[in-house]
Amino acid sequence: MAERAVEGDWKNFFIFWLGQVVSMLGSGLTGFGLGVWVYQRTGSVSDFTLIYVFGALPGLVLAPLMGTLVDRWDRRWALILANFGASISTLALVILLTENMLQLWHIYIIVAIGASCISLQTPVFSATVPLLLPKKHFGRASGMMQLGPASSRIIAPLLAGLLMPILKLQGLIALDLGTFVFASITLLILKIPKVAPGPVARVKKGLLREAMYGWTYIKERPGLVSLLLFFAGLNLLFACSQVLTTPLVLSFAKPPQLGVVLSLASAGMLAGSIAMSIWGGPPKRIWGILLFSPVLGLSFLVIGLRPSVALIGAGAFLLFFVVPIINGCDDAIWQAKVEPQVQGRVFATAQLVSTFTAPIAYLLAGPLADRFFEPLMRPGGALAGSLGQVLGVGPGRGIALQFGVMGLLLIAAALSGFLYPRLRSLEDEIPDAVHTAAPAAVPAAETAAVGA
Repeated sequence: MAERAVEGDWKNFFIFWLGQVVSMLGSGLTGFGLGVWVYQRTGSVSDFTLIYVFGALPGLVLAPLMGTLVDRWDRRWALILANFGASISTLALVILLTENMLQLWHIYIIVAIGASCISLQTPVFSATVPLLLPKKHFGRASGMMQLGPASSRIIAPLLAGLLMPILKLQGLIALDLGTFVFASITLLILKIPKVAPGPVARVKKGLLREAMYGWTYIKERPGLVSLLLFFAGLNLLFACSQVLTTPLVLSFAKPPQLGVVLSLASAGMLAGSIAMSIWGGPPKRIWGILLFSPVLGLSFLVIGLRPSVALIGAGAFLLFFVVPIINGCDDAIWQAKVEPQVQGRVFATAQLVSTFTAPIAYLLAGPLADRFFEPLMRPGGALAGSLGQVLGVGPGRGIALQFGVMGLLLIAAALSGFLYPRLRSLEDEIPDAVHTAAPAAVPAAETAAVGA
């Protein structure tokens, strides 16, 4: 990185961070409003959950392609383009609502378009941090970037719940459009050093071949492969917990108590993001991942221990407190070890490989609970007389057992990581990338243009 950024360009990073946090808050308002609108009009849980399906699939399908575009384009303009695409889809919602023409299939298409834009934004965020800050601040920066979704999880539902009766869905979407404008203005005044061309970046290949290069790069570094597989396992179990928490709580409590648990989880994520922003993680980031991963397993064990809102809330807070720390250490490793010229492709591929297990978890968690774990813990079930003495017997206690099994698997995975030298020593085996800006660190505001 350019010499001028040895201590970090915190002013530009703060502008970059603020615009994205505000934009995420606006997106949270629209997401809350759309969910309420769909469920109130259809009364269908399946129709409601399809919003999440259409929001998740584009990121998995388009990630390699979007990563290639990030490496080809100026990163500031890539973000502006992504914001513009998201704002156009949001504007379409406003028009359809105003004309009383909005249908369910419109929402699915518009959500998919917005998710496609986010699939471009995500690798840009990670690839921009090394251009603004030195390696020692990567962990803190990642913690700050996670403050956006963390605060959105808490503030957006509260704010949307207060404003929706007054402004209706149209008003929430209009506020979302305003946040897009604000984020675009911050990007227009932002100065991001251009990436100096590297040997890999100068090789002319087809778009699809370039999209595959991310995996080629990772495959040549066994430590990064092991880190990806480790996170794929973590994400599988974490996604299961997201699906199972609601039925676990509602098996013995009412929706207001569920709201308390979800609020505690969001508060934990916010607290963890703040802690990571201040601390920045340990000097060896892999130790931050391996030492805090068993805490994830412990939180799962606490959640499944007894049918208690207090216990489940404490476990959810602990779970989401640790997540930003683990993710922050992971982000810092990738940002330090991957050359800026190929970060878009590599980060997008890493995101795809580490998160493809989440849809699998969504499909498996429910059937496993209904057909396997719940019958085991019913009165007279195979485990009712043994584990039932500890966890309890009846509705939801099979899900509690499922949480216990997942907690033990998480602890075993962390132990395996400690014992596997490729993962434990990856920061020593893989040299840091050379982060260089273009000559004289020419601001993007003076030279940027979207294109190959």
